[in-house]
Formats: sequence, C-alpha cells, structure tokens
Amino acid sequence: MKLSVVIVNYNVKYFLEQCLHSVDAAIRGLDAEVFVVDNNSVDGSMEMVTEKFPTVIQINNPDNPGFSKANNQAIRQAKGEYILLLNPDTIVEQDTFSKCIGFMDAHPDAGGLGIKMVDGKGRFLPESKRGLPTPVVAFYKIFGLSALFPKSRIFGQYHLGFLDKDETHVVDVLAGAYMMMRRETLDKTGLLDEDFFMYGEDIDLSYRITKAGYKNYYYPEARIIHYKGESTKKSSINYVFVFYNAMVIFAKKHFSQKNARLFSLLIHLAIYLRAGIAVIYRVLNKLLLPLADAAIIYAGALLIVDYWESQVIYKVGGHYPSLFLFGVLPVYILIWLFSVLISGGYDPPLRMRKILTGLFAGTVSILVLYALLPAEFRFSRALIILTGIWGLLSMTGIRFALHLAGFKNFRIGANPNRRFAIAGNTIESERVADLLRKTLINPAFIGLVSVDDNNRSSNGCIGNIAQLPDIISIYKIDEVIFCARDIPAHRIIDTMSQLQRTQTDFKIAPPESLAIIGSNSISTTGDLYVIDINSISKINNRRNKRIFDLTLATILLGLSPLLMWVTINPLVFIFNIVRVLTGIRSWIGYAPLPGSDSAMPDIRKGILNPTDLFPNRQLDDETTGTLNLLYARDYRVTNDLNIIFRGFRRLGRL
Repeated sequence: MKLSVVIVNYNVKYFLEQCLHSVDAAIRGLDAEVFVVDNNSVDGSMEMVTEKFPTVIQINNPDNPGFSKANNQAIRQAKGEYILLLNPDTIVEQDTFSKCIGFMDAHPDAGGLGIKMVDGKGRFLPESKRGLPTPVVAFYKIFGLSALFPKSRIFGQYHLGFLDKDETHVVDVLAGAYMMMRRETLDKTGLLDEDFFMYGEDIDLSYRITKAGYKNYYYPEARIIHYKGESTKKSSINYVFVFYNAMVIFAKKHFSQKNARLFSLLIHLAIYLRAGIAVIYRVLNKLLLPLADAAIIYAGALLIVDYWESQVIYKVGGHYPSLFLFGVLPVYILIWLFSVLISGGYDPPLRMRKILTGLFAGTVSILVLYALLPAEFRFSRALIILTGIWGLLSMTGIRFALHLAGFKNFRIGANPNRRFAIAGNTIESERVADLLRKTLINPAFIGLVSVDDNNRSSNGCIGNIAQLPDIISIYKIDEVIFCARDIPAHRIIDTMSQLQRTQTDFKIAPPESLAIIGSNSISTTGDLYVIDINSISKINNRRNKRIFDLTLATILLGLSPLLMWVTINPLVFIFNIVRVLTGIRSWIGYAPLPGSDSAMPDIRKGILNPTDLFPNRQLDDETTGTLNLLYARDYRVTNDLNIIFRGFRRLGRL
C-alpha cells in the first residue's frame, strides 16, 4: 500500500466531514487507506463517519489520550509506504497526495514533507515552514522581534520568513496539520512522543527525522486549506500553558542541560507574559466598555447634580449629602448597566434598541425602588430621569465613536441579513441556498454563480465564477460560498487568493452536508453556518432563557398553593419547579424524537415543548422536527410564554 492517512478527531464533526470529502477525492486512483481516530467526541462525529464514509477505518477511544497517542494508535496499524498525519480542519486539493508522493519518490533523502497551507481567506499561513526553536530563536519569537522583522535571516528564523514561500526548501520543522513521512523513517526515529499531549510533538518528530539522517522538505506545489490559524489561539490561556510547556519538554529532551535551563527560563517568562496579556485582554475586552459607560455617566451625573442643586433645589446655598453622591448615585448607575447587560446591550453587534430598552427598564426599576425607600433616601426623581437621559446620550455617543473609529468588536447594528453569492451547479447551489434560508433569518440577497466560465447569466445565475470580482462589487456581496461538490479545491484556493483584497468572506459547503464552513478558525463558531447556529445559540438568548426560567419558577413557587391544583399532577408540578430552579430542567425544551438530533443546539430538557402549542393534534415526526427547528431558529422569550400559556396544565408532567 502506498499511503495511509491518519486523522485525529475531537468534537469537530462538520470540519471532519468536509476534510473527508476532500480526502476521498484525493485518494482516487491511489492505493491508500484512511484512519480516523476519535478521542471520545460527543458531537456525533463517528456516527457521521459510519454513515457517509464506510470505508474509513475507525479507532474509537473511550477517553481523550491526546494527539500523539491517538496518531500512534493508527500508525501502528497502517500499511502504507508513506504515513500522512492530517488535521480534521483541513481541505486537500484533488492532486495533493499524488504530488506529494511523486516528490517523496523522487527524493529518497526526504524523511518528512510539509506543504503550503492557506487559511479560510486564501492567505498563506507562515507556520507552513518553521525553524528549530532554539533558545535564541525562541527569544526572538517570544519578545516579538520575529513579528517585527519577519523577513530577517536573524530574527525571522521561527517561520523562516526569509525563504520564498513559493519555492521548495529544506526546513527544520514540519507542521503537524499536514506531515507526510516515510514508514522506514518512522521505523528508525520511532513514533510520536506521547509525553506531548498536544502541541510540540511535530517539532520533536521533525527534529528526530533530521537526526536520523533524513531531510524535511517544504513543498509549495501542493496546497491545503487549514482553518485553525495561529492568531485564534493566542488569546487562549490554556493554549499558552499547553504550547509553551510542550516547548519545555522538547528543550529538556534535546538540548544540553545549560541550553535547556536557558530555554526553560525563557519559556516560563513567555508563559507568564503571554498568560498575563491574555488575562488582561479578556478582562479589558469584557469590562472596558461597561467601565467607560460607568465613568462617563457618573461624571455627567455629577455635573447634572451640581447644576440642579445650584439652580433649582438649593438656590440660596446647600448641597446634596455625600450619601447620595457616593452611595445612592453609583447604585443607580449599576442598576442601569445591569439592565443594559440583561437586555443584550453589550452583546455584539451593538444595537441601540437594546441599550434603550435596558436603560428604560433600569429607570423604571430605579423609580420603583425609589418609591419604596424611606423618605430620607429619596432625593430627587428629576435627577433619576435626567441622569437616565444623559446615560442614553453618553452610551450612544461612545458607541458611535468606537464604530466610526473602525473597531471591529464595536460595530453598531451589523446587518445580519448578509448578501451571498453561491458558486456551483444549479442543483447544489439551490440546496445550499435553502440551507442558508433555514440557518439565517431572511438573507438580504442570494445570487447563484455558475462554475461554467462561458455561462454569463442563464439558468437564473447572475454570472460565472470568473466574473466574481465584478459580481462582488455590483451586488455588494458579503460572503461567497463555494460548493465543494462542483468546484475542485485548487480552484477554490486560487479564487480566494485572487479575491483577498475585496474584504469578502469565503465559505465552503461540503456535499450533502448540513454545514457551511468558513473563517480562519476552527473555534470561531460564528463562522460555521449550520442548522444549530441560530437564535437560541446566541449568548444573550441563552442568558435570557435562563433568567426567564428562574423568574417564572420563583413566581410559580410563591403561587404554588393555588396553582398546583390546576395542573395534572400537583406534586410533580412542585418537583418540576425545583428542577428548573436547580438547572436540571428548563420550562421549555425540544419535543422528543426517535434517536438523537445532533444537528440541534444543546439545551436543557424541557417540561413543555413546542408541540404543546397544539395539544389536540397528533403530530408526525417530520412536523415535530420542524417545530423544534423553528423554536431554535426563531427563539424569543415570548415564544416560551406562549407555550407556557397554552400548556399550563401540563406543567405537572414528568
């Protein structure tokens, strides 16, 4: 056998599906086998592999033993002359494997081979070729010199930026995302070191390949798309510790004791530096806007109080007490900010309607609280109203300033109704368009683009794939979706590379899949269009659903002596209130269906479900599934209220 492809999977079902489709096309005509080693996924990955890729050899682990150990499990069973370690978040071109095998056959000194990797926008990934992370190279990398001078032969050794990315080179380190090796090389060097749980094992094995007398080659004539770009990992504290600790293991294993100590010192400095930056970034990212809101509202409130007391209340002298200025007023501001948070005013994209709703709710809450306070704590309703108005003006002003400054995380009212161009043949394009309509709420525009360069605008198409630059400009396209069934991977990559400057997003729809995959990152869920990425998956709706559950459960508990007798089983009604309060159940969940529906987002099991809107009708499985889908896609708290109202008597069922 010529080739054994080994893929380790962990809860990335849709990426794995797309990867296997591309691998299936790339091994046609080759004597090859494909392994998928699953590290105890719970997202239905292996059920998908069994159903759609029956020839794939599966290894199902009962736990997660790590990347190295999982790869080794398959390598020990593999029969290929060449072993390829491939990440599940990749797409290979149809001729990728044949080109790489041809290169390895022609270069008997090649122990390992890496290729050109591009991200989800067609941009070259610098980790395609890397140098050995010696203490000096690590120093340049850790303290940013390699980023400042990427093309320097001195400072740019980590990513070998001084080497032409379009030419073949001998390199030190291969990327674990695509790492092809000779079986005879692995027999000499040994398999992946299982001391590395994740990260660093590719560096270690690459180094051992060169020590065994072989060369590692970077070969740019073959390409893959690799979604997990390095930029997405830097803000993860867990990544910082896991990656840099892997570097310490590598140093202790391969460097002299003196160099290992120096490397270890640098690495630990890097760990605390990067971890500190990651913590500060996350805290600032979450708290910077609320803190700015609080500071500006408070400063404005002090000016309002100063004017009000000098011109209205205390014209002949006097001041509001310190308790009001430094106690009551800050509490009011906290109530306003908390109300804005609950209303979703801090969730991207920023929406003025949610801010207005939150401030209004906060103002009403403060006025109600004001009426309940003793007379000595009631200072002025007018100041509450005026400060609330100032809060609206200031919060609006801050957001407009951030929006105009171009900060991506502070865009105001980003239009969810995006404009799409779908490139593919008519049948597949229509299928993807239908998936978009089910996944998104009212796409603003969906245009079909023919893959036939001679097709201008027939069969309902707005043009062909060669005309995409003009189509993007004329139709103001936000995203281009490529149908992988109709367009080979090499043309997708070429097209994305040509359109980099358009600022358009790109996604790929695998054949017969419920997913449309894109972005630069496997961890960026917002860039994965699938049936379960919908309204109920949004952070604010998950939060609001839980608040609704707790609020209703508290009210029902208080009124339970009366209401329990209205339900079908009073004791179970009380039991259900307790289960909702403790988070074991939600008031509303999905209607049960035969089997598990892995395409739906995970929410708590409900006491009631959408079928309770139709208590007197016998619904079939298809209708029930549609109701579940609509509930997830178009979630509103008012929908839960409606179901509660219609099915109140059944709140006492198990």
